[in-house]
Amino acid sequence: MDENIIYGRNAVIETLRSCNSVDRIYIQENLNGQSVKVILDEAKKHGVKVEFIDKKKLDIVCASSNHQGTAALAASYKYAEVEDILKIAEDKNEPPFIILLDGIEDPHNLGAIIRTANLAGAHGVIIPKNRAAGLTAAVAKTSAGALNYTKVARVANLSRTVDKLKERGIWFVCADMSGASMYSIDLSGAIGIVIGSEGNGVSRLVKEKCDFHAAIPVRGEIDSLNASVAAGVLAYEVVRRRIAV
Repeated sequence: MDENIIYGRNAVIETLRSCNSVDRIYIQENLNGQSVKVILDEAKKHGVKVEFIDKKKLDIVCASSNHQGTAALAASYKYAEVEDILKIAEDKNEPPFIILLDGIEDPHNLGAIIRTANLAGAHGVIIPKNRAAGLTAAVAKTSAGALNYTKVARVANLSRTVDKLKERGIWFVCADMSGASMYSIDLSGAIGIVIGSEGNGVSRLVKEKCDFHAAIPVRGEIDSLNASVAAGVLAYEVVRRRIAV
């Protein structure tokens, strides 16, 4: 059982109502009743993904058959707000430096990127609520303690968030192997780096919102980098530019 699994109908309802740190709800297939309706309503209200699974799988998820057909995967750490990230940059009197992750599903990649964000001096990381890893115990472990210092905000709509941050003067560059060389792009000032999913890269809608598309030069036989490595390469190009100023 994942150490962040909460099960039982009342426990799941109260967890949804009391915090914004629920990554996913599991409900047994063909389960009905008022309490299930309440769970579905609360999940919709908070933008939490619901997954319907059979009883055998739910027994495995909970390591128990006493789950009443419902379970919640809670985050290991509380999510921040986007404004919290901007406030850190303001307090440090630095132009904002944010890493946005468009659909990173591997918790080890997410943890590694959060660790890199901390080491590179990024003010925070933004992830989407759906189709992406959340702040699980595996992410916390891989971050090697960085989650204690680096803010992670979770948003319902990444492309809308990009629009709002652009209004605040932040320029966005996404990792895109068909883009211009990262060395030809101005990565100084207020900047947001966008890293796409392991399989599909940055989604079309988010890519269209970005100001620049940056290709990381490669010299080997394969044509792409692991998502966390790509994030590290671009993040340290931002660091280099800031040191040079």
